[in-house]
Amino acid sequence: MNEMDAYTGIAIANAAVALISGISSVVGMARPALAVPDGGQINSGTRFFAYGYGARAVPLSVVLLILLAVGTRGGLAPILVVAGLAQIGDAIIGGGRRNWPMAATCVGLAAVHLLSAWWLAGQ
Repeated sequence: MNEMDAYTGIAIANAAVALISGISSVVGMARPALAVPDGGQINSGTRFFAYGYGARAVPLSVVLLILLAVGTRGGLAPILVVAGLAQIGDAIIGGGRRNWPMAATCVGLAAVHLLSAWWLAGQ
């Protein structure tokens, strides 16, 4: 696989991850009950968490999508590292709440971002 094909694959994978993260945060802000286990109550803490997550995820997703769309490689690796570390934080939160699907998904999303940053740093 040549470098352009690899970069295209990385761009598509990271755009998908950014969309998943950004859209899920908007959905979480609109419907915070989705973050609460069955029978749990929605309270100000739940809403605070949902909006705090969105305040980080939406801008990060937008910046990442813009960098991928314009093909700017120079600033891409650092933002991928930040996005990957944010996903690791989300995985830790998910694990702490025993939300294993969230934790596992976030580990996978982090892997896409961090492995992509590693590849780009080697180019």
